[in-house]
This record gives sequence, C-alpha cells and structure tokens, in this order.
Amino acid sequence: MITGLMYLILTLVLYLLAKRLYRSTGNMLFSPLIVTPLAIIGFLLLTGHSYKSYNAGGQWLTDLLQPATVAFAIPLHKNFKVLKKHAAEIAAGVLSGTVMAVLSSMLLARMLHLSGDLATSLVPRSVTTPIAMSISQSIGGIPSITAVFVIMTGVLGSLMGPSVLRLFRIDNEVARGVSLGTAAHGTGTSKAFELGSLTGTISSIAMILSALFSIGLTPTLFAVFLH
Repeated sequence: MITGLMYLILTLVLYLLAKRLYRSTGNMLFSPLIVTPLAIIGFLLLTGHSYKSYNAGGQWLTDLLQPATVAFAIPLHKNFKVLKKHAAEIAAGVLSGTVMAVLSSMLLARMLHLSGDLATSLVPRSVTTPIAMSISQSIGGIPSITAVFVIMTGVLGSLMGPSVLRLFRIDNEVARGVSLGTAAHGTGTSKAFELGSLTGTISSIAMILSALFSIGLTPTLFAVFLH
C-alpha cells in the first residue's frame, strides 16, 4: 500500500524529471506544471488509487504555497529603489489588470454558459493559488476547481505571454513584469525571471498586489455583475 510519504516522494521525483526535460528542450509544453499533474493523473487512473489517498501526501506541498509566496520578498528587497521609483505605474497597471481579469472571467463564464459553482470558481483564476482558493470560498465557489482554473491560466499566460509582449513590442522590464505577474501570477512570475531579474522582481510585486486588489474587488464585482 502506498503511503502519503511515498506519494510525496513520487510527486517530487516527477517534478524534478519534468524540470530537467523542460530545461533541456526549452519548450513550455514540457513545463513541470503541465507534465507533473498529467503524470500523476495518469498514475492514479492506471492504479485505481483515489485522489484522497494521494492528497494525504500531496497536501504537504499545498501547505508550502503560502511560505513560497512570501519568499518572493527577497528579490523585492534587492530592487526596492526601482520599485519605489515606479510605484505609481506598477500600482495603476496592476489595478487595471486585476479589474479586467475579474470582469473577463465573468464574461467567459457567461459565454461558456457556466452557472452556479463553476462560474464562481472561475472568477478568481488570475490570482495566486492559495488566495484564489480563499476568494473562491468566500463567493461560494469550489476551491479545488478554482485551483485547476488558476493552473490553466498560469500555464496559458506563460505560453502566450512572451509572444504577446513581442507582438506589441513591449520591451520595458517594468511593463513586462506587471503584465506577466498580473495575468499569470506565480507561473508568469517564474517565466518573468527567465526574461530578466528585474522583470521577475516586478512580476513578483504585481502578483502580490493583484492578490490584494482581488481580495477587495472580487466580491464587489461579483455581486454587481453576476448577481
């Protein structure tokens, strides 16, 4: 019988292998965020094991999401002067991006004819996972489904983001960081660090600000437009 610890080890091994594959190919389709969940799902389907039994070990990784988010404070401290210089632009960009993310999620829910729990679970998709799950619960969504939408948003943002930035010839590091951090949260921030240290740092603060703005704005916008 596989224990929670063994599931945890399996997840870590799959992630490390996927990370090596991604680094060797450079293809975002081989990102650990895509390969690892698919491999785990395949393993559970083939063995007939339940998600509940897997989560006995996987939950430990989920619990590390919040301290991992706090760890972004390190590059923020190193680039504090730059952040202070562009504070107004960053705040304005993140605020407008957050509002558009929430409204576009509501529009997408209507276009797909989603209703009830699915619609509310989709709304906080552009926020980092632990906060998105909390927002989802507060507006009547299903946190676990929200987590899936968050991952999908992050992966798509990382895949499409750099191409969109090149298409519109956005090469300013502050603008690139705000775009990726606001639209694709932690996954976008990871991609932003590949583009440059400052871009990643700006993306980190954008991700955090987006989460804070979303906590305050999402319930209000949700009540106005979906109720």
